[in-house]
Order: sequence, then C-alpha cells, then structure tokens
Amino acid sequence: MLKVKIMQLNQTHKKWLTNTFGPEVRFDEPMARHTSLRVGGPADVYVAPKVKSNLMLLVRWLRENSLPYFIVGSGTNLLVLDSGIRGVVISMKHCLKDIQHTVLDRKNVLVTAGAAARLNALCQYATDNGFKGMNFALGIPGSVGGAIVMNAGTGHGNMADVITAVMTFSPAGEPERIEKHALQFRYRRLDWKERSELTGMQTPIILEGEFRLSVADRLAIEKEASALMHKRAAMQPLHQRSAGCFFKNPTKGKSAGELIDLAGLKGKRIGDAQVSTTHANFIVNKDNATAADILALKDLIQKAVLRSFNITLEPEVKIVGT
Repeated sequence: MLKVKIMQLNQTHKKWLTNTFGPEVRFDEPMARHTSLRVGGPADVYVAPKVKSNLMLLVRWLRENSLPYFIVGSGTNLLVLDSGIRGVVISMKHCLKDIQHTVLDRKNVLVTAGAAARLNALCQYATDNGFKGMNFALGIPGSVGGAIVMNAGTGHGNMADVITAVMTFSPAGEPERIEKHALQFRYRRLDWKERSELTGMQTPIILEGEFRLSVADRLAIEKEASALMHKRAAMQPLHQRSAGCFFKNPTKGKSAGELIDLAGLKGKRIGDAQVSTTHANFIVNKDNATAADILALKDLIQKAVLRSFNITLEPEVKIVGT
C-alpha cells in the first residue's frame, strides 16, 4: 500500500486557504459546533465549501501537499475528542445536497442524492414521489454520504439493500463511478480496505449515491412511514443530543441496548454524559458533557457488559481526534 508522508500545516498553507476560500475557512474552530453530540475540541482548519468545484479544488490541493484532512457530513455518528482534530476538517454541509430521479420503467426508478443531503430528506423525497424502499432509514440522523459509509440501517433494512452505485472523487483526483458489485459492504460500514490495497491509493470521497427504488402507492408508503416514526419516537431519544446508537449490535443474541439495560446501566451518568433512559444504546449529552465524559461512560459500559455477558461491544460511533 502506498505510504504518504503527512506534512504539518504552516503559515503559507493557511494563507493560501484564506486567499482561496475566504469566509468558507475558519481556524481553530470548535468541533462542538458541528456535531450532534455538541462536544469536541478545535479543528486546526475548518472549511465548508459552498460549491462542488471548491470542494474538489481543496481536496486536490491537500493531497498534492500531503496534508491531513477529515471529511464531515452533518456531524452525526461522530465523537470528536476534547483535544480536537489536527489538519483540515472539510464540511460538506453546504454543497452536494441535490436529490433527483430517473424513471426506469413503470415499476422502478433510480434516485440520486448528493452526499451532503440529509438522509431524512432522501426518505421524504421518496415518500412524496411514491417510491418504496427508503422507509427503513426514517429517523436515522445524518447525511446520505455518512449513511453510505456507515451502511446505516435498522431491523427493516440498510443502505446496501437499495444502493446501486456511488459517484466518488477518486484518489487520482477525478470523478469516478463505482458500481455496487465493487463495493464491500459489511455490518454498519463500507469497507474500502480491499480497494485501497488493490489500487495502492487512499480512500475515495463519496460525492453522490444512486438508489434503486420501486414505484408504489404513495398513501400506503406515508402510512407505513408514519407508523415507523411513531414507534421510533417512543423508543429513542430523538430530541436529545446524541450521536445515534453508540454501539454495534452483536452478530447474534440480544441487541446492544438490551445488554446495556440488563447490565443495569440505563440512566447511568458520568459528568453530563448519560446512558439514555429511553434507549440504553444511546449516550446523551445532558448539558455540558465533554468527550472525556462520554469516553469514560463508553468504557464503563463495555466493561460491565463484558463482565456480565462475556460480550465485547464495539462502538458504532466514529471516534476521531488526537
């Protein structure tokens, strides 16, 4: 695999970023402002390009200068450490939001959605147009790109079930379409490892997802969606600050939430981080939690479940920072 020497940002780099992106760039930007948990220390540089061309220009420049970067969508399913992130954080929240569709035949359509589009916006688009297949994702926080990378899903389905292809910004610096058969979907993740080893290059950046949905009765889809959302609202802390489900479910047996509940940890609190009293697989920020509070609670949960059930829970939330 290709080894890339990572360089440090210097004043020349910062000057170029300021001159090129103007108000789209911020320095020492607190990541707590940009995550659903509302925690996280400063990013050295935070850039939120408003158009796709600026995004591609930025990534090419970063790669040419061997500078570290990290892509953020809507900031869900993410825990940033209190020390923050070194290098450049690229936020895609201002571009790549378009959703459109192409009719294949009387029964099927292809829907394309930009990586920064909200997953719930994609679900609503499908419902409004009478397209069946996306209701499984209702209520899952985050962006389309993040949902693809995490193979987001529920007991009713996941992204791998409906995706047909992704458009990416390749490590070579060009747009590239990757068909589903070339994508390695695993439980709650898209595995780029095999592709990276074959090409000797870095992971591509997802720009757009393409999904095959079926044409159905709109009212029936709306009825199903309403029932699913009502159920989720009753079972999950949708209106509290969280990153979504914190741990992956074990491959068999009880779910992570059930195990945490049986371990007696519902409502357990460290600082302002708390195991939700509504759903035990959610860690919520009750007020001014720090990443350290959340990590301490994560460790306590893992140790308790391992001790009680001999099961090691693996985080579903991505933990980043230095």
